[in-house]
Amino acid sequence: MAASGVGPTVVLVGRPNVGKSTLFNRIAGTRRSIVAPVAGTTRDVVTAPAEWSGRNFTLVDTGGLFGATTDPLHAMVVDHGMRALKSADLLVFLVDGRDGLVVGDEQIAQAIRAVNCPVLLVVNKADDKRSVARANEFHKLGFGGQFEVSAEHGTGVYELLDALIAAMPAKSTEPAPEADPEIAIAIVGRPNVGKSSLVNRLLREERVMVSDLPGTTRDSVDVVLQYQKRRLRLVDTAGMRRPGKVATAGQVESISVVLAKRAMAQADVAVLVIDAAEGPTDRDAAIAGEAEEAGCGVVIVVNKWDLMAERMGDDPQQFVKDYDDKLRFQLKFLEFAPVIHVSALTGDRTAKMLEMAVRVADARRKRVGTSELNRFVESITAANPPTSKHRRQVRIMYASQIASAPPRFVFFTNVATEFHFSYERFLVNQLREKFGFLGTPIRISVRRRARKEL
Repeated sequence: MAASGVGPTVVLVGRPNVGKSTLFNRIAGTRRSIVAPVAGTTRDVVTAPAEWSGRNFTLVDTGGLFGATTDPLHAMVVDHGMRALKSADLLVFLVDGRDGLVVGDEQIAQAIRAVNCPVLLVVNKADDKRSVARANEFHKLGFGGQFEVSAEHGTGVYELLDALIAAMPAKSTEPAPEADPEIAIAIVGRPNVGKSSLVNRLLREERVMVSDLPGTTRDSVDVVLQYQKRRLRLVDTAGMRRPGKVATAGQVESISVVLAKRAMAQADVAVLVIDAAEGPTDRDAAIAGEAEEAGCGVVIVVNKWDLMAERMGDDPQQFVKDYDDKLRFQLKFLEFAPVIHVSALTGDRTAKMLEMAVRVADARRKRVGTSELNRFVESITAANPPTSKHRRQVRIMYASQIASAPPRFVFFTNVATEFHFSYERFLVNQLREKFGFLGTPIRISVRRRARKEL
């Protein structure tokens, strides 16, 4: 397994609250980084694919370096930011024109020079009169020409992008297109269940921040790795607490949860991480329901399984069975999802988790031919005739798969507009068993066949 990106890497660097995340979102064309008027909002290194004038590149947002912040994890933010600098093909050094040149800018400039990488100096908030008056102060940093932009309003950003493309390495550094489609895997769950530790274990490096402080991860941080010739995009999301607690926690956590839910909705597979020692909770069940509703494939990962060794007693197999029975009862929405017991600390069975996620993603995209589907439907309905919600006699005339990811089937009948819920569940289970729809929700709709006019 090896991490990889798309095209040259462009890293945004600067003090806290100078507008890096705003510029990141504008260039990437999506709201990936959280923007808030709180210094130190961005902690992890956030990446997104970007394109300009036919050139693809990987855009990287870093936490604020060497500036005023009350974030207790600032030292870790700086450490991760400095590592990102060393991976850059091009640096965009963002400063705040309203503040003018300050000591923090000079410290960052010194760190940048040590990297020996091309640098574009960008004075942000140029739409403010104070910025116009103080812009010349930044020439003292010695980076040659500088660009004046307003990341919030887009002023000067197109000119900056033209300069980015001109300063990038040759196109030969861009990888060839992948034969198989990329698989997006969202790592979701409550705070402190080990999501970030799991991502770091899979990458074999400290890519995302890990601490005992709840809410360490704020942005949805995605990283790309190669696994058995497949390109996987892992998205480490913020822990999702109960809505009542999120509402009282402030703007940053509220946005974090929104981004986590968005990542789940856009994922091919959601890996629901559960703390083995705590066991499944009502909040895990709520997240499970959201994953099923989003239509993504699901793998349930019970993390910290190494802590359970002392509890297993003389019959480990019975312990595991009882544990999983309780988990299945608690997570009723995910009876179709495979369960993997792992340890992010030791790495035990983490590769198995990736293998299962790939299998689920492939099953989610599977399509069944209409003739094969109807032969199967005919065989099961002969032994188990359908019933409608109102217990009317129903005949299935034919069926068709109308979509994949998730798989959707429509059944045309003589009278019914919906099946009885128990018969719908029967059909879903039969379809999954016959055609191998592992770990993915299956959607069913029923239509009455139109009568032929005489």
